[in-house]
Amino acid sequence: MKKNNNLNFLKIKRDIRDVYHLFLCILYLVIVTLIITIVNSLLLKYITDTMGEKYAEGVVLDLEKTWEESDPRTPLICFLSMGSDPTDSIIALGKRLKTETCCVSMGQGQGIHARKLLHLAACWALLQNCHLGLDFLDELMDTVIETETVHESFRLWMTTDIHKQFPITLLQMSIKFTNEPPQGLRAGLKRTYTGECQNGNDAKLTFLHSTVQERRKFGSLGWNIPYEFNQADFNATVQLLIQCMFNFCINLTVCYMIGEIQYGGRVTDDFDKRLMNTFVKVWFSENTFSPEFSFYKGYSIPKATMVDQYLQYIQSLPPYDTPEVFGLHPNADITYQSKVSKDVLDTILSIQPKDSSGGGGETREAVVARLADDMLEKLPADYVPFKRVISLVRSTLTDLKLAIDGTIVMSENLRDALDCITLGFWFTELLERNHQFYKWIFESQPNCFWMAGFFNPQGFLTAVRQEITRANKGWALDSVVLCNEVTKWMKDDITSPPSEGVYVYGLYLEGAGWDRRNMRLTESKPKVLFEIMPVIRIYAEHNTVKDPRLYSCPVYKKSSRTDLNYIAAMDLKTRQPPEHWVLRGVALLCDVK
Repeated sequence: MKKNNNLNFLKIKRDIRDVYHLFLCILYLVIVTLIITIVNSLLLKYITDTMGEKYAEGVVLDLEKTWEESDPRTPLICFLSMGSDPTDSIIALGKRLKTETCCVSMGQGQGIHARKLLHLAACWALLQNCHLGLDFLDELMDTVIETETVHESFRLWMTTDIHKQFPITLLQMSIKFTNEPPQGLRAGLKRTYTGECQNGNDAKLTFLHSTVQERRKFGSLGWNIPYEFNQADFNATVQLLIQCMFNFCINLTVCYMIGEIQYGGRVTDDFDKRLMNTFVKVWFSENTFSPEFSFYKGYSIPKATMVDQYLQYIQSLPPYDTPEVFGLHPNADITYQSKVSKDVLDTILSIQPKDSSGGGGETREAVVARLADDMLEKLPADYVPFKRVISLVRSTLTDLKLAIDGTIVMSENLRDALDCITLGFWFTELLERNHQFYKWIFESQPNCFWMAGFFNPQGFLTAVRQEITRANKGWALDSVVLCNEVTKWMKDDITSPPSEGVYVYGLYLEGAGWDRRNMRLTESKPKVLFEIMPVIRIYAEHNTVKDPRLYSCPVYKKSSRTDLNYIAAMDLKTRQPPEHWVLRGVALLCDVK
């Protein structure tokens, strides 16, 4: 009797501990969620209050002042940042000062050309991408120091990415600067505007240039891939527009050149190319010549003829831009703030020691060992086709426990497992995947498939297309196209499979909301970043034509929208034009963790 009481007591104690840990996890998630959304604004407020407002605003680089501080024996090193190349600005400054600028892009075999360039007298030498020519930099430093006579007009400009093997001595003897992309539309327009921008086309182009750069900060909602649009793209497009005006090119030609070549030439993702062409289609159409046209409320084409008037208009723009200016939903600002705050917090955490403190709580290793025991207990038995995965997980958890005990050496793979095991999302999904496959293999085909449960969803969709093709005599696989229909049901409402095709569930809509009554896209609810979709029926049709009124929505495995994560595209009904959702960056995701 006493033994049973002790066992009951231990069970109650363990249950209380589990509830306590659950409470701490929930509290932690609430606090982190609140902190992540306000860290950036709090940091800006702190800097403004303690140092002054000018330190919280972006600074436009003044290369002429930088040049005035230099001398012939002091190199000027620019640290490159995405979307900002100082080459054109350096060359333009040299022209204003009536000095020739000679450039060499460093890399394999370019040292000989750089060596000749350093011996030119009254000119500026610009060595680009010096991180690709690190072997030459020691010789470069000796040349700068030991050369007896140097022309007073000579200047050595260098651009480089940050590299740990860059010579420290060279950095110490140089003037260092960076030309970061401006933060905000107003700052971007101010930097981009030049004396050439004095007509409506250039006003639209400057807005487009600043917009495509600003969308990068919104992550995958802005661009699937963050492209390095820079001043060279803008300058080349300005020259194109000038030629088009002299040659009376039609507007369709201008749109194609900008969307496919001038800016579109950098774009490698198909859906990003669609986004770029949508911007050009909307902002370079005939409607832009209407007096009522505006990019967004309060952002119109200024009625001005002089550059000073344009700059005055730019200064009147709001200091903070709502995401709607760039075609996005206001919720995109939460994504941006969370991204910035997460980067700041991750940087802080990365420099913290990972060893446990000397307090009375559980050590980090003890927590991991307890979690490994729990996972081993829940891990299913090996079976085909999950045998290799389950065996690998089981052996990793077993070895991790032995390494924590000191029985075996902690390898690099085990150290990674030690750092990541507390994030049990992958293990939870493994158990859910196992549940779906086990029932499918040993019981019957599921009425509704969990889309995220497939390691290769593309293969699953291909199998669906093949099965429907075989079921319809006379159909050729090459002419069969997958189609989809969003139902009104959720997963628990499905009691039987469809007569043809399959039901899938577990997809999340990002960038938009879903109107279940009318079964079409709608604007996202405030502060709701993802919305679970109803069950979707996937079927196939023969020689069908896509309805252009539907929005072709890309589907990805993860929130990182790369080609590796791309699955397929689904057609969604919409009341607005499809271009509206293209600018919103709407996509379906299998996993939002």
